[in-house]
Amino acid sequence: MIDPPLTMPPKRVTRLPVRPRAVRFPVLVVVFVCAACGLVYELELVALASYLIGDSVTHASVVLSVMVFAMGVGSLLAKRLRCRAAVGFGLVEGGLALIGGCSALVLYAAFAWLGEARYVLVAFSLAIGVLIGAEIPLLMSLIQRAESARSPGVREKESATDPAGTVADLFAADYVGALVGGLAFPFLLLPWLGQLTGALVTGAVNAVAGGGLVLWLFRRDLTGRSRALLIGTNLAVLAVLATATVLVDDFERAARRAVYGDSVRVAVQTDLQEVVVTGERGSPPDLFVDGRLRAGGEDASRYHESLVHPAMNGPHARVLIIGGGDGLAAREVLRYAGVRSVTVVEIDPGVVRLARSHPELAALNANALRDPRVRVASADAFRWLRETATTGPAGEEEGPRERYDVVISDLPDPGISAGTKLYSEEFYGLAARVLADEGRLVVHAGSASARPHTFWTVDSTLRAAGFATRAYSAYGRGAHLAAGPDRADRSGDTDTGTGDWGYLLAAAGTYPPELGLAPDTPRLRSLTAGALVTGARAAERTRDDRGAPPPPSTLIHPRYGG
Repeated sequence: MIDPPLTMPPKRVTRLPVRPRAVRFPVLVVVFVCAACGLVYELELVALASYLIGDSVTHASVVLSVMVFAMGVGSLLAKRLRCRAAVGFGLVEGGLALIGGCSALVLYAAFAWLGEARYVLVAFSLAIGVLIGAEIPLLMSLIQRAESARSPGVREKESATDPAGTVADLFAADYVGALVGGLAFPFLLLPWLGQLTGALVTGAVNAVAGGGLVLWLFRRDLTGRSRALLIGTNLAVLAVLATATVLVDDFERAARRAVYGDSVRVAVQTDLQEVVVTGERGSPPDLFVDGRLRAGGEDASRYHESLVHPAMNGPHARVLIIGGGDGLAAREVLRYAGVRSVTVVEIDPGVVRLARSHPELAALNANALRDPRVRVASADAFRWLRETATTGPAGEEEGPRERYDVVISDLPDPGISAGTKLYSEEFYGLAARVLADEGRLVVHAGSASARPHTFWTVDSTLRAAGFATRAYSAYGRGAHLAAGPDRADRSGDTDTGTGDWGYLLAAAGTYPPELGLAPDTPRLRSLTAGALVTGARAAERTRDDRGAPPPPSTLIHPRYGG
C-alpha cells in the first residue's frame, strides 16, 4: 500500500484591517512623514552646531557624513529585525522620536554645562543615522507582508514586477518627505517654534506616525506582549517629549545663566540670531550675538576707538559702516563735526531695534542710531554693496550710486563661515568701487596673535583686490572672545582674560595709508598715537616672513578654515 504524499498545512497569513491592495498608501504616507522628520533632525543638528560651535562648513560635513555612514549601518542591522518587522519598526520609530526630538536639547545642555558639544554632536548623528537607515528595509518587509495576503493568482502575476515598484514607491515617498522637511525647518519650525521646541514637536509627530501605523495596520502581527511594549514605549516617549516642551522655556533660561552667568538682562531670538545683553545693573552691558561677544561694555570703547579713528584720518564727510548694528561704531564716527552722513548696513534688524530701544545699550551707543545723519539699511552687506556699486541704466556702463570717504567693516571674524564672503576678494573689490578718492577702508580681521594665518589671509585678500594695507592691533578684556569663530572652549572664567583685536587699514593703490589720528580727533578714552605705533609693531611681529604670504580668499575658494 502506498501512503499518500504528506503535505504541509498552508502558512497562516494574518488578515489586515484593510484590503491588501490598500496597504501601500498608508505605509507610503508614514514613509513621507518619517522622512520629513529625519531631515528636520539632521538640519537641527547642523544649525545648532553652527550656532554653538561655529565653523558651519566643518560641522555640516561631519553631521552629514556620519549620518549617511550610520544609515548604511542601520540598513544592515535591520536584517536581524525582518522576521519581526512590525514590532521592530515601531520600536525604531519610538527610539528615533526620542533621540531626534531631544537631540537639540541635549546638545545645548552639553554646551551650556560641560562647555563641549562636539562629541555629543557626533554621537547623535550616529544614533539618528542608524535608526533612519533601518526604516526602509523594515517598511519594505511590511509592504511585502501585505502583498503576501493577496490571492495566490494575483501574487503570481505581480511577483516579477512588484518588488521594483515597491522600492520605487518607497524612495519616492522618502525623497518627497525629505523635501517637505527641508522646507518646513527654516520657514515654519524655526520662526514659529524655535530650535528646541521644533525638534520636540517633530519627535512627537514621528512617534505618532510610526507607532500608529504598526498598532493599527499591523496589529494582528503583534503578540500581546509586543503590543503592550509598543504602546508603553510610545506613551513614554510622548510623555518625555511633552514634559520637555512644557519645561523648555525654563531650560533655556537655566542654560543661558550657565553660559552667560546670572546677569542676563535681555535675551531675544530674532529671525536670524540670538541676541543677549548681560551685565550687572549700573555697569556697562555686554552684547552677545549668537553667543559671541560683540560689544564688551567695559572695553567697547577700546575696540571701537581702535577700529574707527585711524580710518577717520583724512576726509570723512560720508561714512559707510558694514555691520555695526549695535551703534557703537556709529557713536565714534558721529563725534567728528565734519561728518555729514553715516550709512549702517546691518543684516539683522532685530539687533538695531535692541540697540535703539534698550535703555543701557542706547546709552552706551549715545543714541547714535537715532541721529538724523544716520541711515540704517537692513540688508545683506554683499548684496547691498553690489547694488550700490553697480547701479545704472541697463546696458550702459554702470557706476556707484554713492561714494564714501570711509568704509568701516565691523564684522565677526572671517573664521565664521556664514560671513566668509564678506572677507572675500570680490567683496573688497565692491568696496573699492564705492570709495571716494583718498578714501580709506578699515577691516576688523580677527586676532593677529591667536589666529595669524587668518589675519594675514585677510591682508592678502585686500591686496589682491587692489588695496595697500597697514596692520595694527589693540588689546583689551575678552578680545580673544569678541566675534570669535569658535564658542566651544568658552567658559565662565575666561572672560577676564586679555587678547588682541587685529585691524587692517587700507587704501586703493600702491601706497598704504598713514596710520595715525586726524587733527580733529575728539578726546579719546584709550587710544593714543603711541598706542597705534605699538599696535602696528605687535601686529607685524605675527607675520610669517619665512615663506610666501597666504593666498587670497575668494567666493569660490574661501581660505578661512580655522
